[in-house]
Amino acid sequence: MPGTYIPINYLPVLIIIIIAASVGLAPLLIGILLRPARRYPLKLSPYESGNPPVGEPRYRFSVRFYIIAMLFVVFDVEAVFLYPWAVAYDKIGLYGFVEMMIFIFILLIGYIYVWEKGALTWE
Repeated sequence: MPGTYIPINYLPVLIIIIIAASVGLAPLLIGILLRPARRYPLKLSPYESGNPPVGEPRYRFSVRFYIIAMLFVVFDVEAVFLYPWAVAYDKIGLYGFVEMMIFIFILLIGYIYVWEKGALTWE
C-alpha cells in the first residue's frame, strides 16, 4: 500500500546515526551543565597560545601562506592516490603502473614549476 512503506532495512543506519550524534553532543551538553559560569574581563580577552594579542586582529597574511597551503593539499592528494595504488598494484598490472607514472610525472612537472617560481623558498 502506498504511504505505509517503512524502510526497516535502514533502521540500523538510523540507530548508528543517533548513537554517533549522542556521542558527539553528550560531552558538549555535560560541559555546558557542569562548568562554572564565572565571567570576568581577563577570561573573555582573546589570546594566542597564552600570549596577549599584538597588533590588529585583521592582519593580512602574505600570499605565500596560501600557496604553501595549496601545495600541501596537492601533494597530500598525491599521497591519497598512491596508497590504494600500492595496495592494488599486483591486481592492476602494467596499465595501472603506466597510469600512475603519468600521474606522478604531471605532479613532478608542477613541483618543478613551483620550485622554479620560488614558491618553496621562505624569506
